[in-house]
Amino acid sequence: MENRNLLQYIFITLKGIAMGAADVVPGVSGGTIAFISGIYEELITSINNIKPSLITTWKNEGFKASWQKLNGSFLVALFLGIFISLFSLATLVSWLMENEPILLWSFFFGLVAASIFFVGKEITKWNPATVIILLLGAAVAYFVTTLPASEHATSLPYLFMSGALAVCAMILPGISGAFILVLLGSYKTILDAVHERDVKVVITVALGAIFGLLSFAKLLKWMFSNYKNLTLALLTGFIVGSLNKIWPWKLILETKTIGDKIITLKEQNVSPFNFEGEPKLMLAIVAVTIGFSLIFILEKIASKK
Repeated sequence: MENRNLLQYIFITLKGIAMGAADVVPGVSGGTIAFISGIYEELITSINNIKPSLITTWKNEGFKASWQKLNGSFLVALFLGIFISLFSLATLVSWLMENEPILLWSFFFGLVAASIFFVGKEITKWNPATVIILLLGAAVAYFVTTLPASEHATSLPYLFMSGALAVCAMILPGISGAFILVLLGSYKTILDAVHERDVKVVITVALGAIFGLLSFAKLLKWMFSNYKNLTLALLTGFIVGSLNKIWPWKLILETKTIGDKIITLKEQNVSPFNFEGEPKLMLAIVAVTIGFSLIFILEKIASKK
């Protein structure tokens, strides 16, 4: 793992903040942000280093050796940013989703569309297998985005499972952990728990997330080690398929009111010219451009050592 100075760790924390902000939005993946900011494989490898052998290293070689083996400073800096984002930006993102959804979705549409290029260019060898896997990934992600949302869920065991499944999606570029929570019916419960500082719910979901993260990281690490090009093709496909969910102009077909919140259960993408209401087309184009350009900026920063 890299030796970094304080400024570099601050940049990692900022990347964590960006990941957290993306994960709050149903349809956008923090894994996409991790990939295009140049820390994805290091994140998977570091998570995979969390295992019982660390205790043996601590006993035999001391805390410093075990911390370096874990890449602990990287993980702390990154997850600090994610938690800062979740607890500080969740309210802002929720407000934008309710009051300026077109502009929010437009920004993320540009961001995710640009990321397709940056993930896809990492594929070093194209052949029929990589093309098939890419198309399969796109089809799976598209299918997931068309599933109807579930009812409101509050039981702790179910929230534990939701956390485990969502975090697996969160670290996959193109598959939104927040959208998985919407499908499972857990999204509003968890978002409200964050806003209201409901420690019991937050801890339950966090424990589920830790369980899912540690389990899924092993599979991802194995895939990158043995089938890197196919894995990258699959992830690129996931991102392509996810664009369906974050199209800015939607026709709401079915909703459900839970408390003072209106949850969308079924929706359909429409042209901005057929949108019922103000399409805000020029502002949306600006937001798409900003999101698209941001990917190039992040990639340029990530390329600097």
